[in-house]
Amino acid sequence: DVIVYDDYDKCLVRDGVPSFCSGATPDFPVLVDVYFGAKPTGPVDVTAMVLDGENLMLVAIDNDTGLWKSPIMRDRPYAIGSGMPFAFAAMDMGASAEKAVELAAKRDTGTGGKIRTLRIDQHGQASTSN
Repeated sequence: DVIVYDDYDKCLVRDGVPSFCSGATPDFPVLVDVYFGAKPTGPVDVTAMVLDGENLMLVAIDNDTGLWKSPIMRDRPYAIGSGMPFAFAAMDMGASAEKAVELAAKRDTGTGGKIRTLRIDQHGQASTSN
């Protein structure tokens, strides 16, 4: 319920693979380490969207199965984090992903700060903007 930094970069890139994280910021690098083969050592409170090659996946760790990955269909809107319900509603009403985050920040106390975007073209090539 407290915003410590409102410009925290939630994208971690390792070996050319960007992970867009949501959850406990100290656990972000832990999830990335586990994604690349490390063993989880205790609870990890992070969910991430990971772009690995042409695959976009929802990634998290749970106590029973460890690391799990679920494909995200790139032709449909998707969101993670505490503002997800608001962002989904905004996108359902025609908002772009960036505008959906702006609108979610109006109602969700855990959403806000600097909005960064990543665009993925039809060939899986990514470009960022701030």
